[in-house]
Amino acid sequence: MDEHEEQFEQDGTDAAIGDAGTGVGQRLLSERERQGLSRQDIRERTKIPERHLISIEEGDLASLPGRTYAIGFVRSYARELQLDEEAMVEQARAELGAVAPPPPPRSVQHMEPGDPARVPSARLAWGVLALLLVIAVLGFFFWRSWFLPAAELPPLTDETQNAPAAGPATPGGEASPAAAQTPSGPVVFTATIDGVWVRFYDGSGDRLYESLMNQGDSFTIPADAENPQIWTGRPDALSITIGGRDVPPLAEEDSVIRDVPVSAEALGARGPGPGLPSAPESQNTTR
Repeated sequence: MDEHEEQFEQDGTDAAIGDAGTGVGQRLLSERERQGLSRQDIRERTKIPERHLISIEEGDLASLPGRTYAIGFVRSYARELQLDEEAMVEQARAELGAVAPPPPPRSVQHMEPGDPARVPSARLAWGVLALLLVIAVLGFFFWRSWFLPAAELPPLTDETQNAPAAGPATPGGEASPAAAQTPSGPVVFTATIDGVWVRFYDGSGDRLYESLMNQGDSFTIPADAENPQIWTGRPDALSITIGGRDVPPLAEEDSVIRDVPVSAEALGARGPGPGLPSAPESQNTTR
């Protein structure tokens, strides 16, 4: 080929590449075919997937993953074919600007609803509420059964009622019949109903027994207890025996009594029928 023929061929190639009416894809395709290269050759050299090479050659730049990828692929393709990279990139940008729709305006939601997957269901919420209610009710009854009987007893002044004193001795110096009949022996208190709270203690305030007694429960006053006393809100629900002999209860109706002597002597000094035994003069009634 002489110098004139080579110049003619080069001028024809430049004219084909520089044709403003030819798109980037068509120019790359024409140059690839002119150089006798296949699409697989370009794929192996540029590492651009073949499906993207097809989109570029068909002029469908908008279908590529993004504008940055489209520009980069065109630049690599042009460099491999030894074309003017910058001119090809500028034309690709122009084509993308002409065909790519503007991005939609971004809507900012200042108050977005919560993710339903993170919000507990109504059934779960009601189940938890019911469980808490059951725990609260059980806790209330447990607390009431153990602590309320004593807590309900208000502070009282001394309610000890002095029973009539034993009859005076006869002129001959002998005891009266009432004094002669004073019972002796173990003093036993027995609950006649359920839920009778009672506390027994001695004259120094040391506790002898405290319980929420049920029907049939009993307590025997220790023989060595000094000045034993009682505190309860149901004296009418406690039967009393002295040496196995029944004696009247401390009251006929429910009432709070406190610091009431319950020794055999104090209980035997009462008059007939329900009534509180007389307290010794030395008894300290403040607790």
